[in-house]
Amino acid sequence: MDDEIETRNEHIKIVDAAKVTTGRKLGPDFSRLTLRKTLSRDRESRGDTESAYEDNFDTPREGDFRRKQEYKGWPLLLLAYQSAGVIYGDIGTSPLYVFSSTFNENPPYEDLVGALSMIIWTLTIIVTIKYVTIVLNADNEGQGGTFAMYTLLTRFSHIGTSQDPSKEYMIKIERFSSNDMRPPNKSVRSFLERRSMARRFLSVVAVFGVSLIMSDGVITPAQSILGAVQGLRVVKPELATSTVIAITCALLVVLFAIQPIGVSKIGGAFAPIIIVWLLFNFSFGVFNLVKHDHSVLRAFSPYFAGLYFVRNKSKAWRSLGGILLSFTGVEALFADLGAFSKRAIQISWCCLAYPCILMAYIGQAAYISRNPSAYSNPFFNAVPHGLFWPAFIVSILASIVASQALITSTFQLLFQVINTSYFPPISFRYTSRTHHSQVFIPMANWLLMIGTIVVTAVFKDTTKLGNAYGVCVILDTVITTTFVSLVALIAWRIKWYFVLPLWLILSTFEGLYLTSALTKVPDGAWFTIGLAVILASIFCLWRYGKEQQWKIERNSRLTRLSRLLSQSPSGGLHLTARYGGGSITPMKGFGIFFDKTGGEAVPVVYQEFLSKFEAQPQVQVFLHLKALTIPHVAPEDRYAVTRTNLPHCYRMIVRYGYGESPLTHHLGRIVYDEVRRYILANFAPRAAPLPGRVIDVEKRDENQSGVHEPVDDRLGECNRDGEVLVGLPVEAEHESQGERDSKSDPPASLSASQPASRSDAPDGFRTALPAGRDQAGFPAGDAGPRLAALDAAYRAQTVYIVGKPHFQLSRAYNLLKRGLLWGFLWIRESTAERVTTMGISVDKLVECGFIREI
Repeated sequence: MDDEIETRNEHIKIVDAAKVTTGRKLGPDFSRLTLRKTLSRDRESRGDTESAYEDNFDTPREGDFRRKQEYKGWPLLLLAYQSAGVIYGDIGTSPLYVFSSTFNENPPYEDLVGALSMIIWTLTIIVTIKYVTIVLNADNEGQGGTFAMYTLLTRFSHIGTSQDPSKEYMIKIERFSSNDMRPPNKSVRSFLERRSMARRFLSVVAVFGVSLIMSDGVITPAQSILGAVQGLRVVKPELATSTVIAITCALLVVLFAIQPIGVSKIGGAFAPIIIVWLLFNFSFGVFNLVKHDHSVLRAFSPYFAGLYFVRNKSKAWRSLGGILLSFTGVEALFADLGAFSKRAIQISWCCLAYPCILMAYIGQAAYISRNPSAYSNPFFNAVPHGLFWPAFIVSILASIVASQALITSTFQLLFQVINTSYFPPISFRYTSRTHHSQVFIPMANWLLMIGTIVVTAVFKDTTKLGNAYGVCVILDTVITTTFVSLVALIAWRIKWYFVLPLWLILSTFEGLYLTSALTKVPDGAWFTIGLAVILASIFCLWRYGKEQQWKIERNSRLTRLSRLLSQSPSGGLHLTARYGGGSITPMKGFGIFFDKTGGEAVPVVYQEFLSKFEAQPQVQVFLHLKALTIPHVAPEDRYAVTRTNLPHCYRMIVRYGYGESPLTHHLGRIVYDEVRRYILANFAPRAAPLPGRVIDVEKRDENQSGVHEPVDDRLGECNRDGEVLVGLPVEAEHESQGERDSKSDPPASLSASQPASRSDAPDGFRTALPAGRDQAGFPAGDAGPRLAALDAAYRAQTVYIVGKPHFQLSRAYNLLKRGLLWGFLWIRESTAERVTTMGISVDKLVECGFIREI
């Protein structure tokens, strides 16, 4: 009972329906896949064959869900290499300015060692232990970032709000039963599930975490590249500010212009620069440690970090704003997880970045301990004699590359936000067929470029930008600490007395940095926080509007065709009384209605078309497109067809990967072929095989473009004497009997991409069923009329019917809600995809518009 109370309203309906059908008590820890299998088994046991068959049609398959990619061997090492070029540019260039940002005057030896101790333990605790060891495990099927952790929580608890009906098949619910949870863990989960304010707060905080990183993505390119260009003043001090700004803007344009080539290629190109930079830092650090003062190694003791605070008190606390810069870029380490992998990041950090960065700070401290004034420019002052120019060139290149980490993070996080309906579905594309989560978002890229150029032109100086830099990082790390603790309790089911102390330690440690960083709000940090608030408001506004839209669509959509149409005694169709009761006039042609959500409900576009025109095509197909997160779908898994209770009406699912385009000029032909094969496989009478007349169902060949070759199917029909007759598809009707007899192919051979009634049947299977029954167990004998109707309709014309909903504001809402929904509708109209971009023949396309009140 406790489990059912905790479930969402929509989920409760499914559970209740399952209990009525199966007579079983189901907990909320089942997925849609489990439920459908259960329903199917129970119906089959009762002999309800038609229901079992219909349920099996759109059952989510394992391939429908997003899967984490696993890498081993050389592919893993290659990813680790590429991650070095993308992730560590930001955190790897921090040694250029950390000590100069921490101290305002020549530091005493004790303060130098204390600050170094804080840097060492910050990189160890926050980056290595927290992020690399713990947080990287809190991914959502390979996706990283605060929003990925929130999505993971929604899979293991009912804290999420409504889901997009068209994408529910991509969400794999894995909620544990209450009996499998320890009482403290269950109490935390129950608190979040029962309190609507707590659920809303979590979603807003998760969105705000994403917005913080995106806001940092505007500042970081401007900060890093402007700093690199300003470094030219070491060579040419008289370089004008206007020239510096112009060069910086030009480099920003080049950086964003190369983003379309993809993360893998960019990472491969940038990796040598970052690796050489890190090795320079490591070798310089070893040199300075050996030559100047190895006693700074005592900073590995946390005692000196504590002594630093005891001795300097508030001054030490304020200096944390400078030490904080030592781990800026750590948020990209987790946010970029989807572009690489956990193991690749762990290898590249532990084996390369971590030791090199640590040695850089240690070497600089050793040099500053003998030359206190060197703190003002710690890296270049500590460069060994004779290596200044190589170090200078590499530092400029590394600083330019440093911004790539946040650019990639922005793409990865916005991709997640779009998929979870917190942002309009703007165009994006996958940049790799090997790594399934590497994406490029053109609109985000160009907007980010414009934002960074504007910021560069306005601030004009790295000192001002530095005040706005870092606050977003520490805010995001604090949010990450809370979310990973909830994941540990709810998804990992770790005992609370392990989680709570670690959360307290990390929160206290990060809280010191946060309070220090917030002192920079008046000096420029207000910009990044304000930008993050604006972005979060847009995300929440869009999500609120989508939830209202889903609610309206769910309430207006019919669950059964019988509620829309009924059949008269004479066999004609007419609308039900609710829709006026008018007779349905048949229209010549083959109608393909695009079904947005799929399932057994009536497509909205079909419902609106019939109620407005009181007519329908001779044959119609409800077509549902399922986009999967893999590059290609195997031919045997690509199509699924079933019939409906309406004569000459079928449902079809097309599964496709991101490397395929289902919307082509050949779509009508493909749909026709698949429906025809379904009829052949399911409605042809199947007597015991006659000699030489075995019916074969085999995979169809495809050409390289993915477009099907013309079909040459044969329909086996039995006459009164039990002889098999041959029916021909449309394109073969003109052939004479002599021409057909001269063909070498067996006349009764059937070619199909997959047996539509048996999803688990192997390719190329042979079948022999009792006479008078088709593969699904239905009475046979109506294949001839079905094929005749299909061929006649396809010969007449093919028409694609697409729904176009329009919304108008309801007067029942107050002024605030009307304002929010107006903003949502404005964004929706501005970003809506035009029907002319669908890629199918425009002259065969019909857009059926309808109005809903929202």
